[in-house]
Amino acid sequence: MKVKRLISFFLTGILFGIIMSKSEAISWFRIHEMFRFESFHMYGIIGVAVIVGIITLRVWKLMGFRTKDGDEVRNYVMPLNPKRHILAGTIFGLGWALIGACPGPIYVLLGHGFLIFIPVLLGAIAGTWFYAMIKKHLPH
Repeated sequence: MKVKRLISFFLTGILFGIIMSKSEAISWFRIHEMFRFESFHMYGIIGVAVIVGIITLRVWKLMGFRTKDGDEVRNYVMPLNPKRHILAGTIFGLGWALIGACPGPIYVLLGHGFLIFIPVLLGAIAGTWFYAMIKKHLPH
C-alpha cells in the first residue's frame, strides 16, 4: 500500500512539474510581469487553479471521499485575523518577489537544472522546520 501511495505522489509531482513548465509558471519573467501588472498570464493560471480546486473539492464531497484519518472532506473557514494575514501575506510575497518563485516551482526549477535554487530549497526546509519548532508559542 505504501509503495502505491509513493508512486501516486511521484506521478502527481511529475504531472505538476509538466504543467508548471508548459504553462510558464516557473518563468521569472512571467512572475515579474504579474507583479508589474503587465500581463494577465499568471493571474489566469492562478484563477484556473482556484476554479479547479473548487470543483475538485465539490466532487470529492459529493462522492463521499474521506481524509486519511477517515473524516469527511469539508471546507474549513479560517476566522479573519487582519494582523496575522497581512503579516503572513507580506512574508510570503517578499519571499516570492526576492526569490522569483513561490514554493511549488522550486522543485520544478531544480529539475530543469537551475542549481541556484538549492539554497532556496534548503531555506524553505529550514523555515518550515523553524516554524514547526515555534508553532506552539504562536497565537493561532
